[in-house]
Amino acid sequence: MYPILHKEQLSDDVVLMRLAAPLIAEERKPGQFVIVQLDSTYGERIPLTIADADTKEGSITIIFQVVGLTTQRLAALQKGGAIENLVGPLGRPTHIEKFGTVVCIGGGIGVAPLYPIVQGMQRAGNKVIIIMGARTKNLLILEERMRALADELIVCTDDGSYGRKALVTAPLKELCERNPKPNLAVAIGPPIMMKFCAETTRPFNVPTVVSLNTIMVDGTGMCGGCRVTVGGKTRFVCVDGPEFDGHQVDFDNMMKRLRAYKTQEDEARTQCRLDAEIEKRKGTPA
Repeated sequence: MYPILHKEQLSDDVVLMRLAAPLIAEERKPGQFVIVQLDSTYGERIPLTIADADTKEGSITIIFQVVGLTTQRLAALQKGGAIENLVGPLGRPTHIEKFGTVVCIGGGIGVAPLYPIVQGMQRAGNKVIIIMGARTKNLLILEERMRALADELIVCTDDGSYGRKALVTAPLKELCERNPKPNLAVAIGPPIMMKFCAETTRPFNVPTVVSLNTIMVDGTGMCGGCRVTVGGKTRFVCVDGPEFDGHQVDFDNMMKRLRAYKTQEDEARTQCRLDAEIEKRKGTPA
């Protein structure tokens, strides 16, 4: 069992949890993730990036958005509760060295897995420029933590409610047009965002790393659920990634695979809402 030491609501649908997991905290590196299973009765396993770790406390931090049944159940847990199974750290760590100028682009919940990479790049002596994007101001997360690490921070919202009204690709293109241009770009967020970040940097020959969050089951590469096409070859995100050359990823194929279980996911969310409504009515006086 992995006790919940702290829970915090970062936005309407985004939750931060600190979990007691001393062995994982000691071993984790930026870019790695864990697979979470709430309990053996409800057996779905989901991958979540390790957003931070505290070896003194023996804890790791996960940040997740409530989008499906498992994340709804996870968000319902409170401090003092526990998660039954946690496997990790998994995946290949981010390659961190002194590149020069590194542009880190985070979209929505993608800011969470970007955070430890920004920490690593900053500690390695890079100039770090961060672009954060969200649909609206209320969905932005970790702004102050990112600002403390960034040499330059650019905030974009789709609706213009905060920062610059633009997609993240607009300031990214401007940065690529600078002389000198960035030495590396790291983009994490929705697949469509990462696809267009890679297309933005391609004409400028700026190396671009993306972190993929595909459907996973076992985290060992045996189930094949997380397979993607990179450079025309099949790769498995859980063991070969999660980070890949963004200019080589077949994003269209990946996005089709992510929709493979949409019907079942919609049915599960509907059932979860019905269950919640039933429980609510049980506590209402007749």
